[in-house]
Amino acid sequence: MAGVRQRRGVLARRSGRRAEVLVALWLMAKGYRILDFRLRTPQGEIDILARNGNVVAVIEVKRRTNLATAIDAVTWRQRERLRRAAESLTARRPDLAGLPIRLDLIALAPGRWPRHIHDAWRDG
Repeated sequence: MAGVRQRRGVLARRSGRRAEVLVALWLMAKGYRILDFRLRTPQGEIDILARNGNVVAVIEVKRRTNLATAIDAVTWRQRERLRRAAESLTARRPDLAGLPIRLDLIALAPGRWPRHIHDAWRDG
């Protein structure tokens, strides 16, 4: 049983990395400049750090079997970690200091176009 669970974990991580690469390419096609990828901070991991004009976009990528499940997959605790990670990171990087930070979600599901939700948790 442990072997099956371990294999599922490996496949999920591989699928997540592929999704992040596809999202980064899609964002570049939309005019975003990718600043960092799979960025580890003491507060948590940022899937994609990008810049769109004068806005720093911290992008969480979620791939699930359907878009609704992907959108609901980010917990309140994860959102708070993303906020703290973004604030800490931009404070340490002079090129990003003072720029507005936006937390975005890109939801992916098989056979569907990506759903990009700008400022996904502004009210939550």
